[in-house]
Amino acid sequence: MSVVYDKSKEISLDDESFRSELLNIASKIDDVIPLGRGDPDFHTPIHIVEAAKKALDENKHHYTPPTGLPELRNAISKNFKNKYNLNYNENEIIVTAGVQESISLAMLSLLNEDDEVLITSPRFTTYDLTVRMCKAKPVPIPTYEENNFALMPHIIENQINKKTKIIVLVSPNNPTGAVTPPENIKKIAEIAIKYDLIVIADEIYADLIYENHEHLSIGSLENMKERTLTLNGFSKTYAMTGWRIGYIAGPKDIVSKMTEVRHALSINSCTFSQYGALAALEGPQDAVLKMKDEYDLRRKFCMKALDDIGFTYGDPGGAFYIYTNVSNSGLSASLFCKNLLEKTGVLLFPGTLFGDTEDKYIRLSYLQPIDKIEESMKRIKSFVKL
Repeated sequence: MSVVYDKSKEISLDDESFRSELLNIASKIDDVIPLGRGDPDFHTPIHIVEAAKKALDENKHHYTPPTGLPELRNAISKNFKNKYNLNYNENEIIVTAGVQESISLAMLSLLNEDDEVLITSPRFTTYDLTVRMCKAKPVPIPTYEENNFALMPHIIENQINKKTKIIVLVSPNNPTGAVTPPENIKKIAEIAIKYDLIVIADEIYADLIYENHEHLSIGSLENMKERTLTLNGFSKTYAMTGWRIGYIAGPKDIVSKMTEVRHALSINSCTFSQYGALAALEGPQDAVLKMKDEYDLRRKFCMKALDDIGFTYGDPGGAFYIYTNVSNSGLSASLFCKNLLEKTGVLLFPGTLFGDTEDKYIRLSYLQPIDKIEESMKRIKSFVKL
């Protein structure tokens, strides 16, 4: 494929308008290969769909308690224990409209004006918005390619002051795919205890961990349960993004406070979606394992292709992202994404959409069939070689 791009162009756009511009460009191109979004390309396993249909057929479409169906919370409690060695009973759990709502509940329930929240960076910027809604201050904790974008405890500790209230720990991370190793998690726990801080552990990608990496839930460590809120959900593991089902677990006093806030926000999560979520936890896990194996196949292919192109990245130990340094293309990441899309039809998002102040990384989401990914890498390679 022969492509031409203009290295002299510059982009000066805020994050959201640039995202919109990319999507607008993509809407006018045939044969776009989207490698930007975080929405699995698989469909929800059929037994989950059937459970939701059955709930509707049985007229199970009325309000549930704000905290969610008791049987679902009990299943979540068992899942926490079996998978992550976390001990939360059903009264310490709230079923939410995805982890997005869990984030809002946590911040609205815990923060006061001028509090500071330390957040993994690059990051899912919903955290910034919800912190600012509370008139508090988000403080990015930078991570670096040379450390595989893992959180480094000493960097966290250097940012702590008398206004610091919360550490947000996202592992595996979006957009980097980084898994913060257990030894770092243990040191972060020591820091939280030393400075009497609350930890929000966002573990939405915890079931997507690949070889040579290990997930450790910080709330399972000694003296951490009483200061940890653990967030998780069904969107990524079970390809249930549109179902809007997540959950948050924590100390009973904080959960009680969040319950009132939750009632004001949305009363309860979609009832028939909750029955689908129950089937997800209690039903066969074959489809989950199959999806993970396919993600791993794509991950390895992308890593090899990026190596061949000459792009570097942090080790993507989890989730379904590779955070890739494209600076040797001679372009900023934003301009790389725009020109690549216009000339080849491959849609990627720059790291600036994830709070990264260095415009040299892109987030590659390997959420397309392998043949599409192979074609996208051919297009990228041709584009870079010019």
